[in-house]
Amino acid sequence: MTISPAIVSWFRENGRDLPWRQPGFPAWGTLVSEFMLQQTPVVRVIPKLEAWLERWPTPESLAASPASEAVRAWDRLGYPRRALNLHACAVAITEKHGGVVPSDVDELLALPGIGDYTARAIAVFAYGKRVPVVDTNVRRVLARAVEGLAEPGSPHAKRDLPLMESQLPDDLADAHDTNAGTMELGALVCTARSPRCAECPLEAQCAWVLRGRPAHDGPPRRTQKKYEGSDRQVRGLLLGALRASEIPVPASELDEVWGDDVQRSRALASLVRDGLVVGTPSAGYGLPD
Repeated sequence: MTISPAIVSWFRENGRDLPWRQPGFPAWGTLVSEFMLQQTPVVRVIPKLEAWLERWPTPESLAASPASEAVRAWDRLGYPRRALNLHACAVAITEKHGGVVPSDVDELLALPGIGDYTARAIAVFAYGKRVPVVDTNVRRVLARAVEGLAEPGSPHAKRDLPLMESQLPDDLADAHDTNAGTMELGALVCTARSPRCAECPLEAQCAWVLRGRPAHDGPPRRTQKKYEGSDRQVRGLLLGALRASEIPVPASELDEVWGDDVQRSRALASLVRDGLVVGTPSAGYGLPD
């Protein structure tokens, strides 16, 4: 028995109405959405995605713009290195694939900023390919429903992908909805801290429930690092100051962004190292061309 039939039935009744799930949504839009959804909540992605695709509806249109405009438009989505990767990805698609987002997983993996999850997500959600897609939510559903564990172990593609593939039916539409539905179930019902088992379509067959929902006995979950006062916050403040200016910002003005000289210098150096900022103390700093 697989989890697919129950997942597919539940998803078709309960799946959220999201832009990238609409019929005819372009593969480029799916790729952009996957970049934005990396570590950013859906509710924050939707308006930014719509604005982005209105401005840059194709890879060619983004590739024709300076990378600085991509970083500027990324605004406060977080982890702005993704904006540079997305711009580089648009350039590669334009130059190597004639402006068409490839459908093959290996070709997608060769693009800048695309890892195993993103490549498979594009292949499935943009092109309907029958390949397993595994993220944190999927791993948690599989751990509980299939393996009878409260929490999944550490990510391991050689284990996780075959396990998910074993749950995929041959029918392409059903395989697509199994991938999307498992992800959705993990996000909305089979959550990390408060799973709503009574509302879950897998309750009757869930190995974890049938075992009496034993507690997790593995390594403790990682605690999320505090944002306030972190280097990441300082990086964001510095980038915000640079986004607001069309000309290089003097180092003296950046000094006012954050009072701790050592931390500010460290954050600025990391932005320069990541290619998100260019400049020198004498010439000032700005976004990359």
